[in-house]
Amino acid sequence: MINLIRADLFKMRKSKAIKVLCAISTVSAVIMAVMAYMIPQGKIHPDFAELGFMFSDISMIAILGAVMAGVLICGDFSNKTIHDAVATGSSRSTVIVSKGIVFLCAIGCLLLPYIIVIGIGLSSGSEFSMGNSALGFLNLLTTNAGTVLSASEIGKLLAVIFTLIIVYMAQLSICVPLAFVIKKPGFLVGLNYGVSMLSGQLTGFRESSKLFKSIFDCTPFGGKYVFITLDTGIGYIFKAIAVSLIFIIIMFFIAYRTFRRAEIK
Repeated sequence: MINLIRADLFKMRKSKAIKVLCAISTVSAVIMAVMAYMIPQGKIHPDFAELGFMFSDISMIAILGAVMAGVLICGDFSNKTIHDAVATGSSRSTVIVSKGIVFLCAIGCLLLPYIIVIGIGLSSGSEFSMGNSALGFLNLLTTNAGTVLSASEIGKLLAVIFTLIIVYMAQLSICVPLAFVIKKPGFLVGLNYGVSMLSGQLTGFRESSKLFKSIFDCTPFGGKYVFITLDTGIGYIFKAIAVSLIFIIIMFFIAYRTFRRAEIK
């Protein structure tokens, strides 16, 4: 497994497509932060908040993450890399886990520009706002902007950032079984974005049914996991991490069950 992970990480570092995805993430993070800074300054009309939200992490990662899965997993079906790994003795569970780990690492790389931008924004003490359009790292920036952080609050900020990374990884882990089933990058991106949009709609529905709320909160799409800030309790942060990690394990298991029964041609 270690050799497969090393090979995929090396390929990821050399891939032009992945470098382009990281560049897009970087540009989007900067645009998001600049617009969130200029709106409260009156330099940009608040009506442009929706445009700024399009460049936020919650919007961009849903697309870029699915494209990343298409490159790392679907692409290896096209170039027969996965076929060769199985043919040379690697078990299918090993292939699933190694691909999944590398994919989650890639998601972390895509989120890194947003983390850096958020760190710079919070340390600047400036005011940031995107109206009501704020989730994930953007919500963390706009909610805690202007706050003077103590040493303990810096520690909690790191914990919140780590938690949001895990939540995003869990949300995108659904791409792993989908990639092994669909094997087509275009379909994968469209389907994952559809799931992301649907989960957003279901969030509003969760309050109308206690049963649905209980079930939905057991997924990284439910609850208020993407609204975590410095004001969030430690218990809820641990809950978000636990729910996300369990969901990732379930997605890997579904991918294994699917791939185990699939015929490699």
